[in-house]
Amino acid sequence: MKATLEWAGEKAFSYQSNSGFKGFVDGAAKESDQARGPSPMELILCGLGGCTSYDVVGILQKARQDVVNCRTELQAERADTVPSVFTSIHIHFIVEGRNLKEKQVARAVELSAEKYCSASLMLEKGGVEITHDFEIVEVE
Repeated sequence: MKATLEWAGEKAFSYQSNSGFKGFVDGAAKESDQARGPSPMELILCGLGGCTSYDVVGILQKARQDVVNCRTELQAERADTVPSVFTSIHIHFIVEGRNLKEKQVARAVELSAEKYCSASLMLEKGGVEITHDFEIVEVE
């Protein structure tokens, strides 16, 4: 896997991912309404959310659960000193579907956290405490 970044001025960099997607990462994201993209740490948090959400939905689909939506909310805490690394992250899954089994959703979250989500496992090895919970929303 590869990525390329090029300085776009001030605290911003344009990037191109290995798969050809392009965007901006901007260290000024929280300081300026002129920022061109999320901060590097926001991208890491979104990457974690994407990784674990992909797992949970895929596991539920393989278990023949009728999932119609999954929203994942992440809340992270960072160290007060430099480097301002993540110290803890809480992941809350809101899984919508028809006749979803709580046991299956719990198992999907557990498998993602303990076995499949590379981002989660990597962050935990770096000392980040990651917790999870979920809610099920029944839809017609």
